Amino acid sequence: MREIVAGIHMWSRLAQPQNYNFNGHLVMHPGGNLVIDPVEAEAEELERLVATGVAQIVLTNRNHSRAANQVREHTGAQVLIHPADAGHARQQGTEIDGDLAVDQTIGPFRVLDASGKSPGEVALFWPERRLLLVGDAIISDPPGKCRLLPEAKLDDPAALRASVKRLCETVDFDRLLVGDGEPILSDAKARVRELVESFSQA
Repeated sequence: MREIVAGIHMWSRLAQPQNYNFNGHLVMHPGGNLVIDPVEAEAEELERLVATGVAQIVLTNRNHSRAANQVREHTGAQVLIHPADAGHARQQGTEIDGDLAVDQTIGPFRVLDASGKSPGEVALFWPERRLLLVGDAIISDPPGKCRLLPEAKLDDPAALRASVKRLCETVDFDRLLVGDGEPILSDAKARVRELVESFSQA
């Protein structure tokens, strides 16, 4: 687990056959620490989460339950997801304790609509840090570049493109943390803008 931005720690697992990292994030916050899209935690990482304390586990989409049950069991944290994605997550065996709503504030983040890959996909925006965190809405692979998942994996490709374009046009961010790939810690909006511009060329 490494601190990638002050107060935000990331741990990763290499995904195959994708050959890029799946990432979980621990966000330190006075109102209660958050874990976002947790990947499987090894003993040392799990001990860190237990020692630090986790109030809530935020899932950005139905496919990012990952190790939520493991972290929930060891920390007592509540698992939150948008209701449009909750049914699928429960079918996969994920324990869900509450809902996320667009425009809700959770810890330092504002919850934003990022639907398209799934109907309940959300992004998380920390205004004071100009930091945007996404799950499957944007993949950062290869490092420093942004792309979408293959269309076969998207519920509604047009809706996702519209969501990403809206995030680019309406959110003032400079850093992008991702559930899949490598974080972009400076000039991230320009990288997302390049992705949006590619939509018109497709």
